[in-house]
Amino acid sequence: MWSYRRMLRLSWTQKVTNMKVLQRVGISRKLKQTVNKRKVAYLGHILRSERYQLLQLIWMAKIEGRRRRERRRSWLGNIREWTGVTTEEQLFRLASDREEFSKLTANVQ
Repeated sequence: MWSYRRMLRLSWTQKVTNMKVLQRVGISRKLKQTVNKRKVAYLGHILRSERYQLLQLIWMAKIEGRRRRERRRSWLGNIREWTGVTTEEQLFRLASDREEFSKLTANVQ
């Protein structure tokens, strides 16, 4: 925001809201899209790394036991919805190929 205000030559003492500054510059906020892309990229990092084997086991549901049913969407459910991948297995296979997964991450909305 500071750099946009400098481009528009707005003083910090002028009472111009951030939304008005963004409108003048012609840019919209994209925080949610950025967070979604980073979550998907983080999943790929976790699934490709050897250091996170326990987390991989938990996500791939290979731990014995029962979970209580929740109504909220799971972390992986959100990622499946954003990427359009139907199953977790397909998502895990895509994560092993870095180039394909980066294409998938770039198209997240």
